[in-house]
Amino acid sequence: MAAAQQLSHVYPLGSRLNDSGRLEVGGCDTLELAREFGTPAFIVAEDDIRARARAFSEAFSARTDDFEVVFASKAFPCTAVYRLLFEEGIGCDVASGGELALALAGGVDPARIHFHGNAKRREELAFALEAGVGDIVVDNMRDLILLEDLVPEGRRQKIFLRIAPGVSPETHPAISTGGPNTKFGFDLSHAPAAIERARASDAVDVGGLHFHIGSQIMDIAPFRTALEALTGLGDFPAYNLGGGLGVAYRAHDDPPSIEDYVAAKVDAVNEIVGPGHRVIDEPGRALVANSCVTLYEVQSVKRNVDTYVAVDGGMSDNLRPMLYDARYDAQIADRFGGGTRCHVVGKHCESGDILVRDADLDDPRAGDIIVMPATGAYGHAMANTYNGALRPPVVFVKDGDARVVVRRETHEDLMARDV
Repeated sequence: MAAAQQLSHVYPLGSRLNDSGRLEVGGCDTLELAREFGTPAFIVAEDDIRARARAFSEAFSARTDDFEVVFASKAFPCTAVYRLLFEEGIGCDVASGGELALALAGGVDPARIHFHGNAKRREELAFALEAGVGDIVVDNMRDLILLEDLVPEGRRQKIFLRIAPGVSPETHPAISTGGPNTKFGFDLSHAPAAIERARASDAVDVGGLHFHIGSQIMDIAPFRTALEALTGLGDFPAYNLGGGLGVAYRAHDDPPSIEDYVAAKVDAVNEIVGPGHRVIDEPGRALVANSCVTLYEVQSVKRNVDTYVAVDGGMSDNLRPMLYDARYDAQIADRFGGGTRCHVVGKHCESGDILVRDADLDDPRAGDIIVMPATGAYGHAMANTYNGALRPPVVFVKDGDARVVVRRETHEDLMARDV
């Protein structure tokens, strides 16, 4: 079997095992990357993100002339990622003043930025207005009240009204956001009053409706159900259907294709609300998750009832297994294969700091480099300094070259805010 065929689809596009059996990502040997940049480290294949961005744009353009693809940037809020995706024609949504600052620093045209949030501070809305964002997604009545006070006289800010359609897809409850008892948006009983007030306001223009029912969705049928729930609210120029397309975290995962996902959404808009409406979509993890692998170094192997392979990272660089019981694959970077059933665990003072349960590794030992794929979504975003951990660097790789786009944190950084 050719080396490239030994890798599952969870690894970045173009990854391969070289003739020495060592994993290469973006044409770079992962053991050499670990030596040069240290561990833990987020290794991002630039071409993978570009390919997925183009796949979304091409899938939409094949079905409609009036669309916008927007990066749900909470998945990977890094200026280099904003810049790369904007170069590919992808706008972004931001959910805080901090993400807005990052997007602007990444060179995103403010007109292509959509400002989200269920608890927007007055200062954040003022920042968004000053920056000239394309639209503000109004989550609640207080958003409208604040905008009516903040929007300068004679100016009107474009908004979308976020609606909770009462639809709960099959996903983890913590990332299901469109059900009947969610903290996000106007429910269907309160939405008509919000729409009426917004349409009567001199401060805002209603550009359309927005909904987002959740993340890591493997069944695309609920998107149609959610849109159907909005039909009683009237006709609008545009519909933002959020994101949510699931990705493969483990070799056996089989998410819908980008093409099938896009077709389901565009066809639903055309068939339910009719042709001639702008379709906006906000993929997040589907653009970035599989572009990245995290490299760790094994520090110890301990055999109790179970075998524990302890690495130099953990819940400080990937909280998802602890928050959502998320499951990942792992391999030794230069010895792909199995033979030792074990738990890959982190270095933190928590028994729940387990990155991969029941991993199957080839005789793991101290000094090995562990590679954990599909970490591009929410790894860097949720990285933290628990136990004084230094947040990892983000390293872009392409055509055999590697460059740091976010440096590793230092001890001085940990104390930079002390007074």
